[in-house]
Amino acid sequence: MRLLARHGAVCEKGYEPAKRARAVNVNLNTAPAAKAPPADLVRESTDRAFKADVIDASLETPVLVDFWAPWCGPCRALSPNIEKVVNEKAGKIRLVKINIDENPSIAGQLGVQSIPAVFAFAGGRPVDAFLGNIPESEVRKFADKVIAAAPPAPAAAGSIEEEINNAMAAAKEALSVGDLNTAAQIFGMVLQHQPENAEAILGMSRVYLKAGEAEQAQQIFDTVPEAARTGADYTSLAAELKLLTEAADLSETDELERALATNPDDLQARYDLALALNAAGKRVEAAEQLVALMRRDRTWTDDGARKKLLEFFEAWGAKDPATLKGRRLLSALLFS
Repeated sequence: MRLLARHGAVCEKGYEPAKRARAVNVNLNTAPAAKAPPADLVRESTDRAFKADVIDASLETPVLVDFWAPWCGPCRALSPNIEKVVNEKAGKIRLVKINIDENPSIAGQLGVQSIPAVFAFAGGRPVDAFLGNIPESEVRKFADKVIAAAPPAPAAAGSIEEEINNAMAAAKEALSVGDLNTAAQIFGMVLQHQPENAEAILGMSRVYLKAGEAEQAQQIFDTVPEAARTGADYTSLAAELKLLTEAADLSETDELERALATNPDDLQARYDLALALNAAGKRVEAAEQLVALMRRDRTWTDDGARKKLLEFFEAWGAKDPATLKGRRLLSALLFS
C-alpha cells in the first residue's frame, strides 16, 4: 500500500495511539466465517467489529475507513464530502467511520498519528490511503481509483464452501481412525456455519454413537432436515440406531446364551441374542445366530430373521466384512 499519498489539514494535538504496533498484516487466503448481509453504505464501527465491517466486507465491495474524533475540526469538514461521494457511488464503495478516541487499537496498528486519516480496503487488505481534509473533487478521484483497481468479488460458490468441504473430509478421516474429539470439533465448527448441514449432523451423530452415547446420537440424528433424510449414509445410521434401540432392553448375552444351551429351539432367545451381539459390536456372531434361526424355521414371525439380517447389512454397510460374511451364509442357506 502506498503511504498516505495525499495531505490536507490534520489534527495531531490530543491524539496519541494507545500502542504503536506493527502495521496490520491481513491474511485472507482462508474464507471468512460467514458471508454477512450487505451493510449500509455509511456506518460507524469499532475495533472489535473491524474484521466483519472492513476486512470481510471488502472482499465483496471496496471499503473506505475514516479514522476521526469529535474534537477534530478537519474531520468534521471532511465527513460530509466523503459521505456524499460514497452515496453517489450507489454501492460500488462503502464507508466505515471509526472514532479513535473510543477505538484506538486498529488506528494504532495502522500507524495513524494524525486525523482525519482515510484508508481504502479491497480484497481483504489495505490498498491506498490519504491524510487530512482534502477537497470533495479529490475524494471523488480517490474513490474512483479504488473502485477501478478493486479485485473482482469471489464467485457465487465462495471459498467458504471449499473450506467446509475440506473440513468435512478431515472430520471423516478423524472419525474413521477413531479420533472422536477431533471429528466432533470439526463437525461442530461446520454446524456453527451451516446448522442444517445434513452431512455434518450425521457425522456428529456417529461420533456420539461410537462414543457409546446412543441417546445423544439419536437426538442429533433426529435434527436432520426432512428434505435431507435420504441417501446411504442416512439410511445406514437410521438402521444402526434402530437396532440399538431394540437391543437396549434385552437380557445380557450370557443369559441368552444360557437359555439357548438349555433349549436350542428357543427361537426368540436366539433372535434376541443376535440383536444383543450386534449391539455389542459382534457383527459376524449376530449374523450367524440369525442364519442358525432360519435353518430351524425360515417362516418364524413372518420371515423375521431374514428381514432382520437385511437390516443388519444396511446398518453395517455393503463393504463391511460382517456384511460380506453374512451374505455368504445367507446365500448358502437359501440356495442349498
